[in-house]
Amino acid sequence: MRRHVIGGALAAMLALATAPALAQQEPTSLNARLGGDIVPVHDPVLIREGDSYHVFSTGIGRDGQGIVSHRTSRDLLHWVSAPPPFASLPAWVAGTIPGATNLWAPDISYVNGRYRLYYSASTFGSNRSGIGMASSATLDPGKPGYGWRDEGLVVASQPGDDFNAIDPAFIADKQGRHWLSLGSFWTGLKLFELDPRTGKLLHPGAKPVAIARRPVPAGAPSIVEAPYIFERGGYYWLLASYDYCCKGVNSTYYTVIGRSKTVAGPYRGKDGSSLLDGGGTILLRADLQEKQRFRGPGHAGHFRDTDGTDRIVYHAYDKDKNGAPTLRIATLNWGADGWPTAR
Repeated sequence: MRRHVIGGALAAMLALATAPALAQQEPTSLNARLGGDIVPVHDPVLIREGDSYHVFSTGIGRDGQGIVSHRTSRDLLHWVSAPPPFASLPAWVAGTIPGATNLWAPDISYVNGRYRLYYSASTFGSNRSGIGMASSATLDPGKPGYGWRDEGLVVASQPGDDFNAIDPAFIADKQGRHWLSLGSFWTGLKLFELDPRTGKLLHPGAKPVAIARRPVPAGAPSIVEAPYIFERGGYYWLLASYDYCCKGVNSTYYTVIGRSKTVAGPYRGKDGSSLLDGGGTILLRADLQEKQRFRGPGHAGHFRDTDGTDRIVYHAYDKDKNGAPTLRIATLNWGADGWPTAR
């Protein structure tokens, strides 16, 4: 009997000893701990300045938040509303994009000592669109040099063009050349080279490079949008969103990823499929309809933290809140095969 008592005690001790190890193996995801002002958030992008994280997103809300929305956090978990970059639409928008009421899908980067905020203006379903840029020395209204200066139009698309000038995302390649990816529907996602000094097109009028599209019947749109390119491990990685956003719980949006040795592509998925042929590797997708609370995860942007951790920020539609677009953040875990998964 004594042996049974000792054996039972030993088993209990082993269980207690292994419990923390199991907890470390299965940490609670960032998404499970997000709170505060995370609704409504659509088309988010994430950056860090000092000890504060900043999310900029499509303008939804009151006052300047309805032009471009801005939120901050000290811990990446609890988010609060922050002063928006614009109190009203930039002057160039009204004359270039009739009917535009807010700004979509901003992108934020730090270049040559200033933060550059690229943003897009359009009306739903039209490719009469434009991407502009604003800059500020800091993102913190309490610091000297704060104040957004609009730098005007960067690139526009018109009916008759084969692309749509929305969803901008900046990248500087390893050779020091600067690029802007963009696009939604039409013939897919494009890449323009930028002047590193001004942040505007290096070769105005030049045809963009095609980086992703989905084959469709003649006259139908290529259902792909929201490009974002980042570099890691000797590759450039392209994030793109397939299928339909903006339908609440009925959204079919999902995110794919591909990689290339050059910033201009071609980008291919893990199986070798080309994003120019609608391929790529699925990175984010909702589970079965009857189980998944957050539907249509997409419009993902990449963020590398100061400790080297790679994360993606995106939105998904919350079934428990009538399909409200909600901020989501996931960590990228890189496997032995060199490909990421998102948690």
